[in-house]
Amino acid sequence: MSIYKRYCQETFTPQGALEDIRLHYPDNFNFGYDVVDAIAAETPEKRALVWCNTENQERIFTFGDLRRYSNQMANAFAAAGIRRGSRVMLVLKRHYEYWFAVIALHKLGATVIPATHMLTVSDYVYRLNTSRADAIVCTPQGDLPEKLRQAVEKAGSPAILWTVGRDFPGLRNLSREMEAAPDTLERVETHVTDPMLIYFTSGTTGYPKGVIHDFSYPLAHIVTAKYWQQAEDGGLHFTVAETGWAKASWGKIYGQWLIGSAVMVFDFDNFEPKQLCAVINRYGVTSFCAPPTVYRYLVRKGIPDMPTLRHASTAGELLSPEVFRKFQQRTGLPLCEGYGQTETTLLMANFRGQTPVEGSMGRISPLYQIALVDQHGAPAAPGQLGEVVVVPREPGKRPIGIFAGYLDNPKQYRHAWRGGVYHTGDSAYMDEQGNFWFHGRFDDIIKTGGYRVGPYEVENILMEHPSVVECSVVGVPDALRGQAIKAFVVIPGSVSPSPELEKEIKDFCNSRLAEYKWIRLVEFVREMPKTISGKIRKTELRQAH
Repeated sequence: MSIYKRYCQETFTPQGALEDIRLHYPDNFNFGYDVVDAIAAETPEKRALVWCNTENQERIFTFGDLRRYSNQMANAFAAAGIRRGSRVMLVLKRHYEYWFAVIALHKLGATVIPATHMLTVSDYVYRLNTSRADAIVCTPQGDLPEKLRQAVEKAGSPAILWTVGRDFPGLRNLSREMEAAPDTLERVETHVTDPMLIYFTSGTTGYPKGVIHDFSYPLAHIVTAKYWQQAEDGGLHFTVAETGWAKASWGKIYGQWLIGSAVMVFDFDNFEPKQLCAVINRYGVTSFCAPPTVYRYLVRKGIPDMPTLRHASTAGELLSPEVFRKFQQRTGLPLCEGYGQTETTLLMANFRGQTPVEGSMGRISPLYQIALVDQHGAPAAPGQLGEVVVVPREPGKRPIGIFAGYLDNPKQYRHAWRGGVYHTGDSAYMDEQGNFWFHGRFDDIIKTGGYRVGPYEVENILMEHPSVVECSVVGVPDALRGQAIKAFVVIPGSVSPSPELEKEIKDFCNSRLAEYKWIRLVEFVREMPKTISGKIRKTELRQAH
């Protein structure tokens, strides 16, 4: 029996779809002890982590291995003064040491701050100053150790600097310290409301916010793994995400291990579709999750046979109908979209037992009560655009998996929870069948000629033009319409911008769009302004107009 069943009660429809799930857990629930160590005690040889890299190195870890290595790393951390309440930043790319470290820190009751290696020195300074991290563990690759050393110096931070795998001048070698540490650990008492994770959002407007999740957070990902990604007990799940982003928590550790699936990790820097498919086939991956960008590349480059793959899911940005259709035609697998935020776990998805609807976010997770409301808080009718809000099942009680606070910003947290519901800031509508359709951030909604237009529906059409490599649609001031729809377009290097091409693109799109959604302006740009996580900064595009 998968260990997740200890912590939930499920009910199903006659067709076998999950209808409701209620979670229950002790006040001292700790993923490190109660999941990793518990599985290790019962089935120490059960496969947990399959790791490989672009240099053809490979490591396969059992739950018994993870119990031992995480205990050693916890003892190494503790010897350096890391304890319950400490904050440790992990900048470890996709190195297997990340999994040792994150479990070890959970066991100690410390707060993990995942961060990507792509940040600048000033980005790290901001995170150090904001989080007041006690230590940083980083990859020894590239110039990252030097960047972090500069950041610590500029921030005036007392943070301990560790690296892994090999020595680096001026940094301590955590791998060496871990090897010398005992592999047994007496349980440290923690509380389920303690802060477990701090993720910094990508900061599309203003500075990134520190999003705090507590020790109950992993349990909310049971639904993510089992009913959306359809990972399986004894299977091998592969989510393409770097450990610095919240998507790693969605697909590379918590829900997957709770339901008994091993996790596939491919440690790479530059995405290459053939390599990705080779990994899937070499190790027999059974379920796969990636952002639409990855599927776009796979479709364009050609998808090989992947005989072991039984399920594919996607989230993070809009999936074009063309990619959905071509992937399904080639593999026989529909792409199951899902929706959530750094502040939440999975809120909506095309779940197990439901027929995936092309382009739809699917239906509400049985874990949550969700509503669409207008600007006055009134319920939106089917087909009417509204804001996605999470409604507590018990008034005043925060649902599991929804963040516990913004770091040092209670005012912003109260604003997000105004009216007794969590405001996502995302707009969507629901069709007559109960499927939800994403329209974008409310700040990005275009009001033109008395109509409200979500940019993504226009961008979907734009991306079908053969000369459009990348695009973003925004509303710009217009004396007649209030706002006019403007498209910023990146074209291939082999194509030259021209008035003729602009007209061709507008005609192509406008012939496929309702008149009130017509593109009025096109601007060719070399590249889009983006956040470090790759999201287009629409605010900058509006300001540049």
